[in-house]
Amino acid sequence: MCRNIKVLFNFDPPVTDEEIRAAALQFVRKVSGFQKPSKANEPAFLAAVDAVAKASRSLLNSLETNAPLRSREKEAEKAHQRAMRRFPA
Repeated sequence: MCRNIKVLFNFDPPVTDEEIRAAALQFVRKVSGFQKPSKANEPAFLAAVDAVAKASRSLLNSLETNAPLRSREKEAEKAHQRAMRRFPA
């Protein structure tokens, strides 16, 4: 899995459309192998980003959980701690 794609479900405040699009862009970049597509491939690339973002929004809207909402700050701190263990200074 692409390490740049973050969990988007069950956060307070809820995920934004910009965050969903950023995750979709990372996914399409990973799958296609293009950081920036050529002009010839750009329409297909952008259509794929839109389709993945739409599917992601639909999925996030339909999911249910009984778990408490996640805090963005706490999740960021956990990620920082994992990084410190992996890459000690």
